[in-house]
Amino acid sequence: MFRQISLIVFAILFLSACSKETPEVDDYDPARDYFTFANTDAFVTEHLVLDLDVDFEAEEFRGLAILTMRRLDPEASEIILDTRDLTIAGASVLTAGNAEPAEHRFGETHATLGTPLVITVPAGTGEKFDLVIEYKTSPESSALQWLPPELTAGGKFPMVFSQSQAVHARSWVPLQDTPALRITYEATVRTPEALLAVMSANNDPLTPRTGEYHFEMPQPIPSYLLAIAVGNFYFAPLGEDTGIYSEPELLDASVYEFADTQAMLELAEEMYGPYDWGRYDLLVLPPSFPYGGMENPRLSFITPSLLAGDRSLVSVIAHELAHSWSGNLVTNATWRDGWLNEGMTSYIESRLMEVIYDRNRVDEERVLMYRELLLDLEEVPEHMQALAPRLDDTTSEDFQGGIHYSKGQMFLEYLENEFGREAFDAFLEAYFQEFAFGTITTEGFLDFLELKLLSQEGASVTREQAEQWTYGPALPESAIVPESENLAIAASMAQAWAGGEMELVDVPVADWSPQATIHFINSLPDDISFEKLGELDAGWGLSDTRNAEIGRTWFIQVATRRYTDAYDELEAHLNRYGRGRLIAPVYRALAQNGEDRDLAREMFERARGAYHPITVGWIAGGFEDEE
Repeated sequence: MFRQISLIVFAILFLSACSKETPEVDDYDPARDYFTFANTDAFVTEHLVLDLDVDFEAEEFRGLAILTMRRLDPEASEIILDTRDLTIAGASVLTAGNAEPAEHRFGETHATLGTPLVITVPAGTGEKFDLVIEYKTSPESSALQWLPPELTAGGKFPMVFSQSQAVHARSWVPLQDTPALRITYEATVRTPEALLAVMSANNDPLTPRTGEYHFEMPQPIPSYLLAIAVGNFYFAPLGEDTGIYSEPELLDASVYEFADTQAMLELAEEMYGPYDWGRYDLLVLPPSFPYGGMENPRLSFITPSLLAGDRSLVSVIAHELAHSWSGNLVTNATWRDGWLNEGMTSYIESRLMEVIYDRNRVDEERVLMYRELLLDLEEVPEHMQALAPRLDDTTSEDFQGGIHYSKGQMFLEYLENEFGREAFDAFLEAYFQEFAFGTITTEGFLDFLELKLLSQEGASVTREQAEQWTYGPALPESAIVPESENLAIAASMAQAWAGGEMELVDVPVADWSPQATIHFINSLPDDISFEKLGELDAGWGLSDTRNAEIGRTWFIQVATRRYTDAYDELEAHLNRYGRGRLIAPVYRALAQNGEDRDLAREMFERARGAYHPITVGWIAGGFEDEE
């Protein structure tokens, strides 16, 4: 394949050389964010003020967005903002207390990016001014899910929550929607009196329910970390600086499940420096929340699918907490550099879990992560397997599968192994201090890595070797393949039981972690009989498990193998959760097993009304991709 490509490239270069025509120039800029319309080279936002009414009947936010703008280009006369499905009632510029109307128009709509809002700045406007926009959102906002009471835990009150990452903030706020820019913000939010509003800001656990709530975020954040939720939320403390918001029906279970959050916070500070955000609280949302967690600063949004009853899935909490350093404190400058957020966070998560639990437990998770990475590498095109691929002509949503998480973590583990844990920890702490409340590209990271580690006398890693990880496909030969004795035993027992060499009752599953159970299921031979699958399901209660990760693994196997005896339970799983990780691969396995594509569509149509718009887009897009 490489030889064929090389010949094609040579032919193109030869023909270009023989022609008198000027060859096309590739103007790709790896430091540019290709997922925003905003002209941040001309104007930048420094502060945002929101004044919003929350209307559950109309399913819309209405009010004002006031953007404090600073002009970079003295000749520029138009501000371009990102929007999606917003209605703009008017715009004005406020300087020295005087408001002057500003003309506005929409540009051409793009399927991924939404619609640019172009605002003409009145003549005479100075370097710094406030841009006031009166607007309302649409019920079709890709960031917002409006839940009727019957889709909440309590069943009595409605709820709405946001998911702004990656490019969805523009569907509930008109703004410059790019991670390259950081802003402070404040907000006033009016809701029905019985409900509580919370945001990615300074939530006060003692706030009374008044129907009007005020927030401030004094630290600058990128737009994808703007977050809001309104519902029948109550608070319970976990520690001095940590706590839980949830519906009252989930509060006790959440407090039990996430009891180690304060310890995680204190440990992370010891390892990587001060936590610079004030409080760290969690908001447990309904099952339709599309992710395991979202690292909104001061208030991580969390899926209830983590409530397994045994604290076995709390690595997600460690992950979201770790984002307080990698991602929130130091942010990827573009979505092409997303591995700097997710890969580094996955690395820190594993380090936290090592101390709070033990190395064996983390090695189990590393093996499962590695297995999923290998599956991703089979499906993701080679040019997208780099940690920092060219990213100018595709969508920012899951463009690499989990590569930026897993391969990024393995890259940092490789560096730790080469330089030693003590030196690498010192490097990371220096990295967070150097770039705090800023953004960084992959190239910026490599430059800092070279300055602090690669250029040191006797360094065992070169810049070229580091760039094999960031720019090359697949995994470099230097990758450290994770191993777990516990999972190796589970895999051998799966083969022995499937082959009739041992009885199921002799498999010590009660002593295993969920990760070992998952590995056992994934290690079953391709030709295992339905009779044996039925025995396993009955013996271990897999179709009724409370552990969402075990359920995910089981139902992928059910769909792949067409074990139709468990299809009713499979559909119940698809209706129970809205988290993309738990359901998208089950739909995919069902659609790809050679018989059940239409059935997968039917199940999706029955369930999609309870899913977040982001989840609907993932799954519907998967069906379209295969046609």
